[in-house]
Amino acid sequence: MCAAAAARALKSVSRAAFSWKPTGLPQQTLAAAVSRSGVGLHSGARTTAKLLPARAGEGRYFVVEGEETRVAAEVSNAEAHSPLCTTLRRGSARVRTVEHLLSAMEALGVDNCRVEVSGGDEIPLLDGSAQEWVEAIRGAGLCAAKDSNGQKLEKLAPEIHEPVYLQKSDCFIAALPSSRIRVTCGIYFPKVPAIGCQRFATVLDANVYSSKIAPARTFCVFEEVEKLRVAGLIKGGSLENAMVCSMSGGWLNPPLRFEDEPCRHKSLDLIGDFSLLAHNGNQGFPVAHVVAYKAGHTLHTDFLRHLLGRSTVGQEKLAEQC
Repeated sequence: MCAAAAARALKSVSRAAFSWKPTGLPQQTLAAAVSRSGVGLHSGARTTAKLLPARAGEGRYFVVEGEETRVAAEVSNAEAHSPLCTTLRRGSARVRTVEHLLSAMEALGVDNCRVEVSGGDEIPLLDGSAQEWVEAIRGAGLCAAKDSNGQKLEKLAPEIHEPVYLQKSDCFIAALPSSRIRVTCGIYFPKVPAIGCQRFATVLDANVYSSKIAPARTFCVFEEVEKLRVAGLIKGGSLENAMVCSMSGGWLNPPLRFEDEPCRHKSLDLIGDFSLLAHNGNQGFPVAHVVAYKAGHTLHTDFLRHLLGRSTVGQEKLAEQC
């Protein structure tokens, strides 16, 4: 990708590209508290995430043990470079690997929630999918959230009005106008034949998410595991919480839950990261057809900053990366 193309990819987004529209629905929160414990993917520490009801307008936020600062689940708090997970930071407070939990909350409509994290600064990985979070949320139930005055607030949703596009090398994300929320995700692993080229596309709602996306587990390539561990990553990864695929030997811990489980998991991550567009208890994922190819956490959050006109990646740097 040449410098000129990189510059075009980063051109200013029109203020008319998206707007917040009323949904006609009240903001929601959990009807009861619920918690889950498990190993953190990168730290290897056993942590607990306790989900509690929050007031309308408070949105989703994290409180890490030993820290007083709330870390809102908003893109302004997302670290620009966070390898293999999404990390949120505000001041000295940091919380890692938030994407699976946020994905489930966004898809199921948990608009306001206080998440207390103890035992470390990482959300437990559980089985590597969002399925246990879906079960936890449905077990707790949802109710209309009320503000400090006892009033309900209407939920707003971002709606895309014109195409928005961001590309880095052969990886890209596009958001296209659509009357319904749609997700199309593509991945390509030419050196790993068992994964290869995959595509997953769906209309997104709570039921579709729960049955077709949430069960999809995170995955890695066996030949890259040692390199990642030397880098201080995936200390908590195992055959019980991640699918592992060898370049020559295929899947080491079958069976898969879906034939295209890796691509579905990429869609799960995308939904979790796009939830960071939310603020004040409103919807995060835009009413749009979002198309992503070979995208990861950094490109996801860069796209949201681009959409908001806050891109932190300069044109020259993007051209160098490409």
